[in-house]
Amino acid sequence: MPADTVRLSVDLSSQTNALLEALANDLHTTKSGVMRKAIALVQVAEEAKRNNRKIGVMDSERNVFSEIIGL
Repeated sequence: MPADTVRLSVDLSSQTNALLEALANDLHTTKSGVMRKAIALVQVAEEAKRNNRKIGVMDSERNVFSEIIGL
């Protein structure tokens, strides 16, 4: 483990852990990899909020498909 790495212990429900495992499998990564992506997504959402912007999902024609609320 690199010197700048921190080990965390997280308590999750069995349902959340199963979802985390499924995401890791789907993304061909580890549970830690999914958590790193999730943290990056929250960081983007917080930056958008500070700049009075929103995040959402767009279709291939760049039409907003849905707005992400609550991050």
